[in-house]
Amino acid sequence: MASDRIGSGARQVGGVLGEFRAFLLRGNVVDLAVGVVIGVAFGAVVTALVRDLITPLIAAIGGKPNFGSLFFTLNHSRFLYGDFVNSVISFLIVAAVVFFLVVLPVNRLVRLSQRERPAPAATTRQCTECLSEIPLAARRCAFCTAPQTPVT
Repeated sequence: MASDRIGSGARQVGGVLGEFRAFLLRGNVVDLAVGVVIGVAFGAVVTALVRDLITPLIAAIGGKPNFGSLFFTLNHSRFLYGDFVNSVISFLIVAAVVFFLVVLPVNRLVRLSQRERPAPAATTRQCTECLSEIPLAARRCAFCTAPQTPVT
Protein backbone atom coordinates (compact mmCIF):
# COMPACT_ATOMS: atom_id res chain seq x y z
CA MET A 1 0.00 0.00 0.00
CA ALA A 2 2.83 2.35 0.79
CA SER A 3 4.37 1.62 -2.63
CA ASP A 4 1.04 2.52 -4.28
CA ARG A 5 1.10 5.91 -2.60
CA ILE A 6 4.71 6.50 -3.62
CA GLY A 7 3.91 5.57 -7.22
CA SER A 8 0.89 7.85 -7.33
CA GLY A 9 2.99 10.67 -5.84
CA ALA A 10 5.56 10.19 -8.60
CA ARG A 11 2.80 10.38 -11.21
CA GLN A 12 1.45 13.54 -9.61
CA VAL A 13 4.90 15.15 -9.65
CA GLY A 14 5.32 14.12 -13.31
CA GLY A 15 1.89 15.58 -14.03
CA VAL A 16 2.80 18.84 -12.32
CA LEU A 17 6.14 19.01 -14.15
CA GLY A 18 4.36 18.25 -17.42
CA GLU A 19 1.86 21.03 -16.77
CA PHE A 20 4.71 23.38 -15.84
CA ARG A 21 6.56 22.52 -19.05
CA ALA A 22 3.37 23.10 -21.08
CA PHE A 23 2.92 26.44 -19.32
CA LEU A 24 6.47 27.51 -20.13
CA LEU A 25 6.20 26.50 -23.76
CA ARG A 26 2.95 28.33 -24.40
CA GLY A 27 3.34 31.20 -26.82
CA ASN A 28 2.22 33.83 -24.32
CA VAL A 29 5.01 33.12 -21.83
CA VAL A 30 7.72 33.07 -24.49
CA ASP A 31 6.39 36.27 -26.07
CA LEU A 32 6.31 37.96 -22.68
CA ALA A 33 9.88 36.89 -21.92
CA VAL A 34 11.10 38.25 -25.25
CA GLY A 35 9.22 41.50 -24.61
CA VAL A 36 10.79 41.91 -21.18
CA VAL A 37 14.31 41.31 -22.51
CA ILE A 38 13.81 43.79 -25.35
CA GLY A 39 12.26 46.28 -22.92
CA VAL A 40 15.24 46.10 -20.57
CA ALA A 41 17.65 46.61 -23.47
CA PHE A 42 15.57 49.52 -24.77
CA GLY A 43 15.53 51.06 -21.29
CA ALA A 44 19.33 50.94 -21.17
CA VAL A 45 19.54 52.66 -24.57
CA VAL A 46 17.13 55.40 -23.50
CA THR A 47 18.97 55.90 -20.21
CA ALA A 48 22.25 56.33 -22.10
CA LEU A 49 20.55 58.75 -24.51
CA VAL A 50 19.26 60.87 -21.66
CA ARG A 51 22.47 60.72 -19.64
CA ASP A 52 24.89 61.34 -22.53
CA LEU A 53 22.95 63.58 -24.94
CA ILE A 54 19.81 65.17 -23.55
CA THR A 55 21.03 65.95 -20.04
CA PRO A 56 24.18 67.76 -21.26
CA LEU A 57 21.99 69.86 -23.58
CA ILE A 58 19.70 70.84 -20.71
CA ALA A 59 22.72 71.42 -18.47
CA ALA A 60 24.32 73.68 -21.10
CA ILE A 61 21.17 75.79 -21.24
CA GLY A 62 21.00 75.94 -17.45
CA GLY A 63 24.72 76.70 -17.11
CA LYS A 64 25.64 73.54 -15.20
CA PRO A 65 28.11 71.23 -17.00
CA ASN A 66 27.12 68.11 -15.03
CA PHE A 67 23.35 67.98 -14.72
CA GLY A 68 23.35 64.58 -12.97
CA SER A 69 25.16 65.95 -9.93
CA LEU A 70 22.80 68.85 -9.19
CA PHE A 71 21.77 69.05 -5.56
CA PHE A 72 20.44 71.33 -2.86
CA THR A 73 21.19 71.38 0.85
CA LEU A 74 18.60 71.59 3.59
CA ASN A 75 19.60 71.42 7.26
CA HIS A 76 23.01 69.99 6.35
CA SER A 77 21.35 67.23 4.28
CA ARG A 78 22.26 66.94 0.63
CA PHE A 79 19.44 66.18 -1.87
CA LEU A 80 20.64 64.99 -5.29
CA TYR A 81 17.81 65.90 -7.64
CA GLY A 82 19.78 65.71 -10.90
CA ASP A 83 19.61 61.90 -11.07
CA PHE A 84 15.90 62.07 -10.34
CA VAL A 85 15.38 64.52 -13.21
CA ASN A 86 17.39 62.17 -15.48
CA SER A 87 15.11 59.29 -14.48
CA VAL A 88 11.97 61.36 -15.13
CA ILE A 89 13.25 62.34 -18.59
CA SER A 90 14.07 58.67 -19.34
CA PHE A 91 10.60 57.62 -18.25
CA LEU A 92 8.93 60.27 -20.40
CA ILE A 93 10.94 59.22 -23.46
CA VAL A 94 10.09 55.52 -22.94
CA ALA A 95 6.42 56.37 -22.37
CA ALA A 96 6.33 58.50 -25.54
CA VAL A 97 7.97 55.78 -27.63
CA VAL A 98 5.60 53.11 -26.30
CA PHE A 99 2.61 55.37 -26.88
CA PHE A 100 3.51 56.42 -30.43
CA LEU A 101 4.98 53.11 -31.63
CA VAL A 102 2.72 50.61 -29.83
CA VAL A 103 -0.47 52.08 -28.37
CA LEU A 104 -1.55 54.34 -31.25
CA PRO A 105 -1.00 51.73 -34.01
CA VAL A 106 -2.78 49.01 -32.01
CA ASN A 107 -5.72 51.33 -31.28
CA ARG A 108 -5.99 52.16 -35.00
CA LEU A 109 -5.93 48.47 -35.92
CA VAL A 110 -8.63 47.71 -33.35
CA ARG A 111 -10.82 50.54 -34.68
CA LEU A 112 -10.35 49.32 -38.26
CA SER A 113 -11.20 45.74 -37.35
CA GLN A 114 -14.32 46.83 -35.44
CA ARG A 115 -15.47 49.01 -38.31
CA GLU A 116 -15.48 46.06 -40.72
CA ARG A 117 -17.12 43.63 -38.30
CA PRO A 118 -20.96 43.60 -38.33
CA ALA A 119 -22.80 44.11 -35.07
CA PRO A 120 -23.59 40.83 -33.30
CA ALA A 121 -27.19 39.62 -33.43
CA ALA A 122 -29.24 40.24 -30.31
CA THR A 123 -29.73 37.21 -28.05
CA THR A 124 -32.04 38.87 -25.52
CA ARG A 125 -35.06 41.14 -25.47
CA GLN A 126 -37.03 43.02 -22.83
CA CYS A 127 -39.99 41.53 -21.03
CA THR A 128 -43.20 43.34 -22.00
CA GLU A 129 -44.28 43.59 -18.34
CA CYS A 130 -41.22 44.17 -16.13
CA LEU A 131 -38.68 45.21 -18.80
CA SER A 132 -36.11 42.62 -17.60
CA GLU A 133 -33.70 41.12 -20.14
CA ILE A 134 -34.92 37.67 -21.22
CA PRO A 135 -33.76 35.26 -23.97
CA LEU A 136 -35.37 35.67 -27.39
CA ALA A 137 -36.95 32.20 -27.27
CA ALA A 138 -38.43 32.64 -23.76
CA ARG A 139 -42.15 31.91 -23.45
CA ARG A 140 -42.39 33.27 -19.92
CA CYS A 141 -40.37 35.92 -18.08
CA ALA A 142 -38.11 34.41 -15.43
CA PHE A 143 -38.52 37.49 -13.24
CA CYS A 144 -42.23 38.33 -13.30
CA THR A 145 -43.55 35.08 -14.90
CA ALA A 146 -45.60 37.03 -17.45
CA PRO A 147 -46.31 35.06 -20.64
CA GLN A 148 -44.20 36.14 -23.63
CA THR A 149 -44.39 35.49 -27.35
CA PRO A 150 -41.12 33.77 -28.41
CA VAL A 151 -39.10 35.51 -31.12
CA THR A 152 -37.56 33.13 -33.64
